[in-house]
Amino acid sequence: MEVGGRAEPGYERVVDAFVANFAERDEVGAACTVYVAGSPVVDIWGGIADVPSSRPWARDTLQLVFSTTKGATAICAHHLVQRGLLDVDAPVARYWPEFAASGKAEVPVRWVLSHQAGLADIQGTFTLEEALSWEPVVEALAAQPPNWEPGAAHGYHMRSYGWLVGELVRRIDGRSIGTYFAEEVARPLGLDFWIGLPEREEARLATVVPPVPPSDPQVAAFYEQLTGPDTLLGRVLTGPSGLFAYDEMWNTRAVHAAELPSSNGIADARSVARMYAALVGEVDGVRLLEPATIDAASEPQADGPDKVIMFPMRYALGFLLPPALVPGARPRAFGHAGAGGSLGFADPEHELGFGYVMNRMEIGASLDQRAASLADAVYCCLEEPEEPEEPEEPEELG
Repeated sequence: MEVGGRAEPGYERVVDAFVANFAERDEVGAACTVYVAGSPVVDIWGGIADVPSSRPWARDTLQLVFSTTKGATAICAHHLVQRGLLDVDAPVARYWPEFAASGKAEVPVRWVLSHQAGLADIQGTFTLEEALSWEPVVEALAAQPPNWEPGAAHGYHMRSYGWLVGELVRRIDGRSIGTYFAEEVARPLGLDFWIGLPEREEARLATVVPPVPPSDPQVAAFYEQLTGPDTLLGRVLTGPSGLFAYDEMWNTRAVHAAELPSSNGIADARSVARMYAALVGEVDGVRLLEPATIDAASEPQADGPDKVIMFPMRYALGFLLPPALVPGARPRAFGHAGAGGSLGFADPEHELGFGYVMNRMEIGASLDQRAASLADAVYCCLEEPEEPEEPEEPEELG
């Protein structure tokens, strides 16, 4: 297994964990980057970006990261909070008057960011073209009644989160969420991270390898029962209108070009890690959010069994918190994972920014072990460093 990139002395265990994912966990193509105190200490990649053509993963390969996008979207919201333009305790309807319909007039922004708004299942019938064009879905969300009493429970707003938060950004600032992110977050940091991929970047994109159905007939039957169209989870998982199953549709130009700020961010691991590093310290002179903003954004808001996905989750304002974030993450860590395995997070205690992206999706009841093994290795390097016998140069790989 050939690994490209570099790792600083003391971070060899991260490289070892990365290689083990290919040998033991059927990794196809992936990249992992780690920032500590504003500088990259690991930046590695390897494997195959496109299986049919055997195109190798390169330094500049991009990957669709699914719900890891939610963290980027949350940063945009908190950027508005920091500018004094968004109050998380104000009603959503203050910024988006149409949202007050059907008993939602008092629903605060806080509940939208923490998956407590009761709008996980988007009601209405849409074509894919309508869903990708923004307006039809946000109009439906504004008009519909909640799926449950807002504030009474939390349930993962798998797809609707992006339209809800993105529309708040648009109503306040005037720019779409993709444009806001590009101009206020990605540009200052020089990120290769997009919500709405320009066509000129398409050739660099790795191909998503959809998840394989469970081979055990009993497991398959149980999964079908949980995720069928008559269940809340099934409607949320593929919604709206059953359009968003985890299949080859995610490899289409139409999906890449749209702005789906819950689901279709496209990035490299380097940019995910760099973005999170700039939340907990300066990166090349840029800090995205001030410490007080981060403290408020990462404060727990909802904890316990999730009404949609039915196992315990722990939400802050737009971010996942340990242990739902990734097993082994330290208590102050915050970030977001994506369907199939991708992960980005920050840890203020260690001034850590972490990014992992991959193309082979793995969907199951347990958290993805590929990302978990890499995060574990990072913490081992930070907290149990091996003493080098003599000064070493960074290890160049590939």
